Amino acid sequence: MRISKLYLLIALVTSANAFATDLALSPWAPSLNAEAVAFLPNATERLAAGTRDGLQLLDSQGAELARFKGNFTSLDTRPAGAQVLVASLDNDRQQALLISLDTASKNWGKPMYLPTRDYSVNGLCLYRDSAANLFVFLVGEEGKGEQWLVGNGSTLLTEPQRVRGLPLPPSAQFCQVDDATQQLVVNEENVGWWAYPAHPEADVKRTPVALFDNPKREAGAMALVPGGMVALDPKTAQLHLFQQTGERWAEQSSLSLAGLKEPQQLAINGRQLLVRDDDSGKLYQARLDWQAKPVVVAPVLPEVAALRQSDPVGRQGDAADDPAIWIHPQTPASSRVLGTNKKQGLLAYDLDGKLLQELAVGRLNNVDVRPNFKLGAQTVDLAVASNRDRNSLSLFSIDRQSGELREAGEVTTPLKDIYGICLFQPASGEIYAIANGKDGTFLQYRLSAPDGRVQGELVRQFKLDSQPEGCVADDQRQRLFIGEEDVGVWAVDARADQPATLTSVIKVGPQLHADVEGLALYQSDQRDYLVISSQGNDSYLVVDAEPPFAVHGALRVGLNAAAGIDGASETDGLEVTAVNLGGPWSQGMLVVQDGRKRMPEQTQNFKFVPWAEVARALKLP
Repeated sequence: MRISKLYLLIALVTSANAFATDLALSPWAPSLNAEAVAFLPNATERLAAGTRDGLQLLDSQGAELARFKGNFTSLDTRPAGAQVLVASLDNDRQQALLISLDTASKNWGKPMYLPTRDYSVNGLCLYRDSAANLFVFLVGEEGKGEQWLVGNGSTLLTEPQRVRGLPLPPSAQFCQVDDATQQLVVNEENVGWWAYPAHPEADVKRTPVALFDNPKREAGAMALVPGGMVALDPKTAQLHLFQQTGERWAEQSSLSLAGLKEPQQLAINGRQLLVRDDDSGKLYQARLDWQAKPVVVAPVLPEVAALRQSDPVGRQGDAADDPAIWIHPQTPASSRVLGTNKKQGLLAYDLDGKLLQELAVGRLNNVDVRPNFKLGAQTVDLAVASNRDRNSLSLFSIDRQSGELREAGEVTTPLKDIYGICLFQPASGEIYAIANGKDGTFLQYRLSAPDGRVQGELVRQFKLDSQPEGCVADDQRQRLFIGEEDVGVWAVDARADQPATLTSVIKVGPQLHADVEGLALYQSDQRDYLVISSQGNDSYLVVDAEPPFAVHGALRVGLNAAAGIDGASETDGLEVTAVNLGGPWSQGMLVVQDGRKRMPEQTQNFKFVPWAEVARALKLP
């Protein structure tokens, strides 16, 4: 019901605000046989795609300057230094093509073809993200859509990489992307136009731009301009002008294309406009005396790339959750990354992400590790995880030589819905587990196993007002950081015999976006940092781990085109270490859970990022 009312409101606003005037059109290059045309950045040259004359570089009068032979429809471009990157559909091969054009020498580069698809591709469009990665969207029959990584900067990849599938309207033919706002707009012929997030790590959702319930109207090609959109209605031969405000779009006016019977293709550069009439096959030009008001664009956060990623977890859906890093006491390069699968159990990976162990003990949510636990006569390292099947703490011993994990026992809790867990080990050496429930309750247990059987003694209890999850203990300063998902991050004394007085570290706001999820500590000889998963905007915030908890900035984990590793988003848990693990991990490692596995689309996993890249991106001292 709520969606229907929104559609009706958009239709009413569109109807009420629209007023039609004629747009003064004049023929452009009447002898040109082109299916699609695009302006080049210098505004004096144009590009055309045709079934007979191929791809053509043209001057402002339509005279040919260069040609790439073939049979092409659909067209989009992006500047790349002295070159222009061109995307089109090769009708003879029934494949999407990417090719570079040197506008100075008028030379074409070597074409790159996307693999043949198992559906008919109706149209395509390009998108360049803030890290200069170049993508192409394919719009296909029966609602099939795909996003492919095809280049970075001014260079096309040797092999394109499929990023994700995208469900689109069943009668879509045209698409355009606004790189600044990262919005993909797609038409639905008999319904209207829809906007989708274009970033490969974004959630799949759509927002109506303009919808109608009128058989005399048709949603055709569109051109995105800063702050708005110009869209064609082939049935009424009109241009509709839309202004964007937040997530809402409002029609400002409409312009009649007098004399055109079936306008289909559209290109805009500033106030210059080109439109093709499919009925006559001719192109027309005009001056568009309308300009949208630019919208506020979210600040661009620096990006780092994962150098490795774990094997995907063995369960579908929201499964992977929280990582921990076990440090091998003699050979750091043999360390392990532990990860929870909250539909299965505990997983162990090597530093290249290869799965080494699976312990199917139930729905484990969060995990943490500490060294030197006395398990009877043995000294082992200890991993503890929150077990949502039994509202308990699942304990695992870690062999200090081989890194092998074994079940070591269980500590029951009175929590009704156990959630997060972290460990605290003061200088005296005993290990405490701090578990929380969704109702905000925290329970602190002293763990021991004098006769080889683990037990937990409840030594402290306190409560937050709303749901927590992530927590991490600073053993050196005996401080506990806890995340309250919709509120922010708190610090509290980690000692069991001290009051649980909360001190605010950072609140949800412009820099930290709810939900507050994983927390981790990077502790080196120089500085200590608290790293926070800011799930609401798919970023990771780095703050000082000591008062006044100064903020050093936020970053995102973007894709690594060379390694074929996608970025990370919708992150739950994370972990970090400053220990030199060798090779690229000489300054430590950041591990984050990836809630949306792309390139290819698989079950969730964990991404491994060199801390040196984090320090570089945020200019950390």
